[in-house]
Amino acid sequence: MLRLKVLLITPPFTQLNTPYPATAYLKGFLNTQKIDSYQMDLGIETILQLFSEQGLTTIFDTIQEDFELEELSPNSQRMLYLQADYLQTIQPTIDFLQHRNPTLAHSICSRQYLPEASRFEQVEDLDWAFGSMGIQDRARHFATLYLEDLGDLIKECIDEHFGFSRYAERLGRTATHFEPLRQAVEQPNSLVSDILVQLLDAALEEYQPDVVCLTAPFPGNLFGALKCGQHLKEHYPNIKIVLGGGYANTELRSLSDETFFDYVDFVSLDDGEAPLLFLLEYIAGKRPQSDLKRIFLRSNGVVTYCNNAIEKDVAQREVGTPDYSDLLLEDYLSVIEIANPMHSLWSDGRWNKLTLAHGCYWGKCSFCDISLDYIQRYEPVNAAILCDRIQTIIEQTGQNGFHFVDEAAPPALMRDLALEILRRNMTVVWWTNIRFEKSFTKDLCQLLKASGCIAVSGGLEVASDRLLDLMQKGVTVSQVAQVCAAFTDSGIMVHAYLMYGFPTQTAQETIDSLEMVRQLFEAGVLQSGFWHQFAMTAHSPVGLAPEEYAVERVGPNFGGFADNDLYHNDPTGTQHELFSAGLKTSLFNYMHGAGFEMPLGEWFDFGTPQTSVSPQFIAEALAKATSSTRSNALLVWLPALPMLFFESDENGEELGILTFHTKSTSWELALPADLAEHICQILDFLSLSDSKPSTLQQLKKQFDESPVGSISELMDTFIWEQLRAHGLLVL
Repeated sequence: MLRLKVLLITPPFTQLNTPYPATAYLKGFLNTQKIDSYQMDLGIETILQLFSEQGLTTIFDTIQEDFELEELSPNSQRMLYLQADYLQTIQPTIDFLQHRNPTLAHSICSRQYLPEASRFEQVEDLDWAFGSMGIQDRARHFATLYLEDLGDLIKECIDEHFGFSRYAERLGRTATHFEPLRQAVEQPNSLVSDILVQLLDAALEEYQPDVVCLTAPFPGNLFGALKCGQHLKEHYPNIKIVLGGGYANTELRSLSDETFFDYVDFVSLDDGEAPLLFLLEYIAGKRPQSDLKRIFLRSNGVVTYCNNAIEKDVAQREVGTPDYSDLLLEDYLSVIEIANPMHSLWSDGRWNKLTLAHGCYWGKCSFCDISLDYIQRYEPVNAAILCDRIQTIIEQTGQNGFHFVDEAAPPALMRDLALEILRRNMTVVWWTNIRFEKSFTKDLCQLLKASGCIAVSGGLEVASDRLLDLMQKGVTVSQVAQVCAAFTDSGIMVHAYLMYGFPTQTAQETIDSLEMVRQLFEAGVLQSGFWHQFAMTAHSPVGLAPEEYAVERVGPNFGGFADNDLYHNDPTGTQHELFSAGLKTSLFNYMHGAGFEMPLGEWFDFGTPQTSVSPQFIAEALAKATSSTRSNALLVWLPALPMLFFESDENGEELGILTFHTKSTSWELALPADLAEHICQILDFLSLSDSKPSTLQQLKKQFDESPVGSISELMDTFIWEQLRAHGLLVL
């Protein structure tokens, strides 16, 4: 056993409402190795210090010391005049966003309680934007705007790098050279950075770690990580510092700038379990440097990549259950930023994060970093282990909400997980990312809904079959429409990631994509979406072979640090950036049921072609949806078993009355007595229990010898039709 203590830190800033899961994943693994570890979300702790009465007092005092009033923007001047109101309202508002003070919603919604600055200029048409929003949600939105006003003040007067979910993100993006970042880090600490290092000091005093691991999932975490590293190097030189996370995995794979190691000792790539374990063994003197796994370090002034370990990565079934202990789970802020249903899920409520499968089971999309390990190596976990982990996390956190953070959740595994959740009578609320696979039938979606699924998001991307084929998405627009309808009809919200500017995309294809999106929203099968412009990355098929996609790379020049974002020319495409504003404005309207009748060209301030898409394209695609029953399909009866009563009809024939009770309705079937008993036996055979679900083949084998007829004959009757309409699923 290694006698080292490890402190796992998420530096500022990620989400306000829930912890980023990387440290919980690693802590869960270290538990299996009996290595002492602790964790902290330095982001939420910094936010809570900053947005307190004491924090705001310091902010206002600092501004008054450093600025003349006329140097400030009119918005900041207004907030300075209202500082007494901000000091009075900050703690009650934070309590409200932490679900500790729900009755405050009435005061907040009165518009007489919170001081209002420029962010509130956008709320005049709130009813149109949000629909019939309840008082709690409306108050959370107002409270969010209130915090964003204060954030604007901090950014103008205290720290230009501040952002609620990112810190100095601009410096971390496309940072091919480290020197600009180094210069920014070496500037004197702002109030935000001072709070950061004070909290770090307190954690170091409490936990006394030998190793500090900093996870930087996004560019907006890198600056905070470097501030931590700078402070540790200066005041705690004996503590070893490891940097990992999504930013390192995608951006730092070609790292050669040795000055970066003035702030960290090691950089770990890809899955962190095995590299961290071997690194801890190295630090403890139990493994040679040469046998490390995917680790950058500085040796004799030169950046060296060590990857000679013969051991494989830790299997997903052996990584342990994520451990959320040490984190301030009750202190996160539930905010509502914008009128987008899926984005509200991201920011509102606390979600336990869990992965169903490592990597992507598809792994072909040409815009995606499919050459990297975290996507390329697909390894699912079985449903029983996943449910064990879910139950453990619920017991630990007291929260039954889960965000499955897969690249794309596999449909078969989602089915098995849903069945296991239902078999165990668990209450789980969950959402995840998917591919719009044709295997997402209406029956499968109903099963997922019954298990607690509330939303899915997936990549529709360009809504053009030519470009979807070029992307190797493996779907068509018609297929996407049918899958969206299956989810929507089951009561599951659907969010689509939308892309414009893919190589060779023409203005005609962009307008046609918009028309597809318009029809999907008008048909009611899509509830949420977001447009983003294509970005070429170094580890995607487009970035690795741009000539195959008729684009040319034009930079940036690599300077020894980050190497991921690529600049490119698209000589056969259109001026993609021109479409940005119109696409986003039209989508905002479509999400709120408006603007369907407007000609597409009116969303843009320049001439666009007429759409070539039939106005009935999506309606016809939905009408073509068909289903067939495979012989190896699983059959499941979800509702409670019926009650059976016997009575005689007017001719003296004995009838069996099957009474079915669902959570919302009741219904009956009156059948000949022997047939009614036969149906009861079938439904009992198909109900969820400790046994595995039955296939159609097994059902036929079990019941085809019945004197009342074969299963094939039963499937052609109104009885089967009624059972299918009321909860008999074919999966």
